Amino acid sequence: MKFSAVLLASIATGAAAFAPSARAPASTSFSAATLEAPAAEVAEAVAAPAEEVEEKDFPVAENFVKDSDRVIPGRYNDLENSIALPFLPRPSALDGSHAGDFGFDPLGLSEKLDFYSMQEAEVRHARLAMLAVVGWPMSEMLAPSWMLQNGCAPSFLNGVNPLSGLAILGFLGAAGYFELKTSLRMNETPMGNIHRKDMSAVWKYGVAGDYNWDPLNLYSSCGDDYKGRKGLRDVELGHGRMAMLGITYFAAWEALTGHPIVENNMLFHPNALFPALALAYTAWGQFYEVTPLDQYPIGVQYTNEGEMKLERLQRGISDTVAQVSAKAAASKATLDKVDEQFGIYSAPGKAVKAVKGTYKYWDESQ
Repeated sequence: MKFSAVLLASIATGAAAFAPSARAPASTSFSAATLEAPAAEVAEAVAAPAEEVEEKDFPVAENFVKDSDRVIPGRYNDLENSIALPFLPRPSALDGSHAGDFGFDPLGLSEKLDFYSMQEAEVRHARLAMLAVVGWPMSEMLAPSWMLQNGCAPSFLNGVNPLSGLAILGFLGAAGYFELKTSLRMNETPMGNIHRKDMSAVWKYGVAGDYNWDPLNLYSSCGDDYKGRKGLRDVELGHGRMAMLGITYFAAWEALTGHPIVENNMLFHPNALFPALALAYTAWGQFYEVTPLDQYPIGVQYTNEGEMKLERLQRGISDTVAQVSAKAAASKATLDKVDEQFGIYSAPGKAVKAVKGTYKYWDESQ
């Protein structure tokens, strides 16, 4: 009896050693077949309460503008020299924040004078020049002669008649009054508010030349954001600067020559000179290009395939000349053989002599 009790106790103890423990911690192992956690573990994870995240309210200024929605200053901060004049240092005020900024300020006026006032003056002169560069030649072609000065447009250098003088004084007076009213930088207009938002990281003045005038809604044609608006201002200033150079050329030409700009000018009278120059420029651009303006020194170099194209052209010309020369030599040899047989070289002279011999009064000295 005692022996059988001890035997049963030992069997029970051994079986308990292989039984799973109730206090064993749940493991987070995944099934090798499905790579998913057991259902019980998933249920425990779902039932576990999530950690609470404390939300904080940060104060936001009323006129806050994100950097991605405005012009950020310092576009050219990594450039030591000017883009337009790479042999000169870049003026500190010309950092690429404003439209039309290529670092051109050889006299350093942007660091001596009021920067906004100079921008305003440039925009106004550019717009007037774009009007004048069209109106000047149109007046010389269409206006009656009594309004012109010897066929030239009335101007300070060409002179004016009384009527034109009154018109010019009236226009300048209106322009002066307009400048007086817009010189205080108070652009409390819808477009002015947009510009101040675009330039809020640069300064508080918005954009020079802003008169809230866009009747055709073209200002958003390149994108209704600060990038599109700045791009169109770049285009306007580029055209305006070319117009200022053009109107200066008009005035200088007429003052020096005394002839209207539309007289014998290839841009206003059809001729072959302008197409020839355009064709020459296009042909030149096939082989050469100007080096980048932000690299010093500025020079001329071959395009990517320019040298190969030029060698091919030269080889083609040489081959053509050689072929023409060979054909000419062959033709000359053939004619020489014919001349030996029939004397074709002397035939024209004999024919002329025969004609003269039929008329007794023919002067032999002629």
